Amino acid sequence: MSNDQKNEVEQGDHVLSDGAPLNPAPSEWEIRAFEAVFAPVRAWASPRFYGLENIPAEGPVLIVANHNLLGGIDAPLLMPAILRERGRLVRGLAEHVLMVPGVREILHRFGAVRGTRSNCLALLERGEAVVVFPGGGREAIRRKGEKYVLKWEGRTGFARMAIQAGVPIVPLAMIGIDDAFDIVFDGQHPVMSPLRWTCELLGINPELNPPLVKGIGPTPIPRPERFYYSAGAPIDPTPWIGTDDIDSAAADLRDVVQKSLEEELQFLFSERERDTGRGLIGRLRSALPF
Repeated sequence: MSNDQKNEVEQGDHVLSDGAPLNPAPSEWEIRAFEAVFAPVRAWASPRFYGLENIPAEGPVLIVANHNLLGGIDAPLLMPAILRERGRLVRGLAEHVLMVPGVREILHRFGAVRGTRSNCLALLERGEAVVVFPGGGREAIRRKGEKYVLKWEGRTGFARMAIQAGVPIVPLAMIGIDDAFDIVFDGQHPVMSPLRWTCELLGINPELNPPLVKGIGPTPIPRPERFYYSAGAPIDPTPWIGTDDIDSAAADLRDVVQKSLEEELQFLFSERERDTGRGLIGRLRSALPF
């Protein structure tokens, strides 16, 4: 970005929805407080990170990740790791249902904005690192038999953004939480009808009716599965820029990114198989001095 472009941005050419700040700057105290809130999850999951050096330390980048079960348990461990290792506050694109008073202000403080194309493009044009989950809520609200399945059918919006803004895409895979819970009844099961009706009354897409899950025994406490994260090599959108058929180009780029992310998932599955500390007992054994 040229100096003239920077000046235009500083003069307010870009506006984010919902009053989200262009330059969120959580204090050191706020970052520590955020990490303290999720410290029990971090201790329980003992996450491992691979390939974070593939995320550029500066300049615009679109980080494209998979949603795991329930969606909001593993991502909060990722953002502080990127901030520590790459010095970047990643701007998240949040589900519309989360943009309610109270929650919205907290999300804004830590860089998240409503997940719209205009917000995404404005952030990329400002040189930000933006994370997007193409599968959206439907990928997070899993049904039985959908463990680690990408629900990207028809999801080309992120690829269009990358082509339009001319920014690299970094595929980022996450695994762990899908193995920490079992789905007892998914959200479409007849037993879950009352909750589904409640979602409809609240104006929430009934497709996003959460499942009933269990972790340790019959409890909602997740099994102590380790979380694993891997960022792949950046994908340059240049070959798709300037095409006359943007629909075809976006679909093609989407497929390339999906294949790359699936390869990162396979890498993590392999790493997990070799990891004697995948479970809590293995981690406790490795911590013993004898």
